[in-house]
Amino acid sequence: MSLRCLDSSGWIEIFHNGPNAKVFLVAMAKPSSVIVSTISLYEVWKYTALHADEQRASQIVDFMRQSCVVSVDPEIAIHAAALSLESKLPMADSIIYATTLARNATLWTQDNHFEGLPDVRYFPKIKA
Repeated sequence: MSLRCLDSSGWIEIFHNGPNAKVFLVAMAKPSSVIVSTISLYEVWKYTALHADEQRASQIVDFMRQSCVVSVDPEIAIHAAALSLESKLPMADSIIYATTLARNATLWTQDNHFEGLPDVRYFPKIKA
């Protein structure tokens, strides 16, 4: 099974019972094949602390850390900057995408910034 990286939007859908949660649960069928960008830890913790509380945010991040967490190293940072210039991705998105590509993974997302990019499985966001 190939590696998968869930964008922050996918994690948020799962843990906050969004309409696309089932789609992203498929990506987690084999947790050992899931990579997590440290940027996603930041974004998911912040979103959850804002919309729930810090205890729930910490529980979710603890769960995410059971997968393979990939830190931003110099190669990922430079590649992310180049991707940002090429694809007009915001900084956090370009780091998540560069992390995905560095691990030869597929990015699963509902963030339309990624639509049409190579190695991306894009699922349009469903309004609740």
